[in-house]
Parts: sequence; C-alpha cells; structure tokens
Amino acid sequence: MADRVTTVVVGAGHAGLAASHFLRSRAIDHVVLERGEVANSWRTERWDSLRLLTPNWLSRLPGQDYDGPDPDGYMTMTEVIGFIERFSTGAPVRTGVNVERVERTEEGFEVSSSAGDLACRSVIIASGACNVPIVPDFGELGVHQVTPFDYRHPDKLPDGGVLVVGASATGVQLAAELRASGRHVVLSVGEHTRMPRRHRGRDVLWWMHESGVWAQRYDEVEDLERARRLPSPQLAGGADVDLNTLTAAGVELVGRLAAVRDGSALFSGGLRNVCSLADLKANRMLAGFDEWAGISDRVVLEPTRVPGKPRLRLDLRSGEISTIVWATGFRPDYSWLDVPVLDDRGRLRHDGGVTGVPGLYALGLPVLRRRRSTFLHGIEDDARHVVDHLALRLSGTFDQSVSEAR
Repeated sequence: MADRVTTVVVGAGHAGLAASHFLRSRAIDHVVLERGEVANSWRTERWDSLRLLTPNWLSRLPGQDYDGPDPDGYMTMTEVIGFIERFSTGAPVRTGVNVERVERTEEGFEVSSSAGDLACRSVIIASGACNVPIVPDFGELGVHQVTPFDYRHPDKLPDGGVLVVGASATGVQLAAELRASGRHVVLSVGEHTRMPRRHRGRDVLWWMHESGVWAQRYDEVEDLERARRLPSPQLAGGADVDLNTLTAAGVELVGRLAAVRDGSALFSGGLRNVCSLADLKANRMLAGFDEWAGISDRVVLEPTRVPGKPRLRLDLRSGEISTIVWATGFRPDYSWLDVPVLDDRGRLRHDGGVTGVPGLYALGLPVLRRRRSTFLHGIEDDARHVVDHLALRLSGTFDQSVSEAR
C-alpha cells in the first residue's frame, strides 16, 4: 500500500524548494524527493571555477535575498550551494530518493521511488532543464571526450590541445579557462547570443532587469518556442568573455562542427555569417536598453573578429587535439514520467508550467512564465503562480478563466 501525500515535488534544487515554500505557506501537505542532496546539480555537475552569471544583488529566492559583503560580485559554486541549502530549511525534503516512475491513477498519481511508493493528488516536476548533455553521435573519434558534467579543471584532462564544440556561456567559459592554462584551444562556433558584461558602466543584467526585458511574460513572447531554445548568452561571472577576448587570448575560431569523416572534423563555412548575426542582435538589444533609458546616442559593439580563412577541417588523428569538450547543450530527462505530456521530441508540453494533465505541473524550465524563469531570482513568480493554480484545483474552486488572466 502506497503512502499518501497531497503533493509530490520532484527535485530539491531552487525550483523545487521554491514550490515547497509556497506549498507550506498554503499548508498543503507535500514532500520533496531528491535523488542526491539539496542543490545536487550544483554539487555534482559543475566545474570548479564556475560562478553565477547574475550579480549577487540579483540573486534571491522567495523570502531570502543575498546578504553577503559583495553585492556586485558573483557567487562561486560553494556559495550557491550554501545559499540554496539555507533556503531549504524547513522544507520536507527526502534526499537520496530516486524517482523511478510517475503514472496517473483515478485519484491523481502514483510515484514509485527507490524509497517506496507514494499516492498523491498532484505532482510538480522541478527536476531541471539540464539533466542530460546533448552529444552528437559521430561514432568513435579516437580522442578523449568529455561533457561539462565531467569537466572539472584543465589538469584533469590529458595533455594536448582541446576542441571545444559550442560557443554559448559554457563553451566560451571553458575555452577561456583551457587557453589560460596554456592549452592550444580550437572553438567550434555555431549560433550564439553575444552579450557584453557591462553597458554604460552597469552590469548588462541590470539593464535586463530594470528595463523589464526579463519580466516579459511567456504569452507576450513573439516566438515562444524559439525563445525557449535560445543559446545561453556569452557571459561569465565578473569577466568579459566573448569571441574577441578569446581570439585575443589565442583561441582559434572555426565554424559549426558539421560532420566527422575519415578521422577529420569538418566545419561549416558560415562562421562570418553567424557572428555577424550575433553582433546585429546584440547591438539591437543595447539600442533597446538606451531607448528605454531615453538615451539618444548609441553604443555599438566592436564587430566580432573572424579569421580571414577559418579552417574547415581538423585531423583528429594528427595529435593536435587530445580532447573534445562537448558544450553543445542539455536536455531534461523524463524517462521516469509515464504520463502523456511529452511531444515527439521528448519535451514537456505545458502552458506556463501547467500541463494538460490535471494536477501535473512544471517549474525551472526556460521561459516557463517569464524570460527570467531559469535564473534564481526568476523562480518566485513562477512558483507562486503554479502553486496558486494547484491550490485552486485542490480546493475544487478552479476557474480556467481566472487562471489565464493571472
């Protein structure tokens, strides 16, 4: 016989804990199931030098703001873990519990786990958007391969050059660190989002926050599906890191990795085009900030310096490269979810965190309810709305028109 609880929250990262915060405020009986420890992904799936992209003054969770000595700094991983641990105080978290299956029942759901079964009326999926690294299948390549989940520090890699595939936040940060360690680094660049660390003397994320860009609702976004798939911006906590700073440091830029054939990596010839498009969008963003601020003169970023003839082929058998780092993105893992809410690509279908299955919700996904949804400071509005929706449904007073108006 399964134990009974009103709500099960899957995941004890900041999203799941924010859900717990609002469930407790409404006195809704619940448990939070976590496969590892609180903030598990921050503990086990990040490299040593990583810092938050957001400045400390912007790092907040429901009822808990940053109160340390460096509001303009950027939290280290140890600091992030401590910040989330403090937020977990009072939450009914069960650690070391692996959720194996969630399925529908007549009264709601049954959650099967490594610690036994639970019957519940509602489930909030807060297991994260980045559970599984996306790695292209090019077969055996004859070199050492790692993902950002495996990477910790340059000294942990075999001696020799490194090919970093992917130029979003993760890729450019790892390329910068590897180059600073003395490695020869080749960076394969596809579609990316360029963003300067500072604009007119302020952190660029101050502009995102104060101008209201981050607060834009998901139902106001022109192309929501694309917005949810956008690459993370080329930012690093407290440092300038874009393709120009990497080139100046000696990183070699090549185009998108298109194929591997006869032991050679083949790159697209469109590097200049993707960089020009990223420059255009970045300058358009900065112009939007200035327009909001009533500033008429414009700041234009230096164009990305693209090699005159970037190479199109890299022989992986030559010894030039000993390691490939796949910074090619991540996806959620819903292998345990036995409920018909996934599309043909395995992505969760939801409307602002509310799925089409009554009682099943999600948090912590890109642009879930606002553009800031996946950031620490972005979870409060999302979690409050989802728990409000859940509470109305549990009470039997749910009104779809009221929910949609929120």
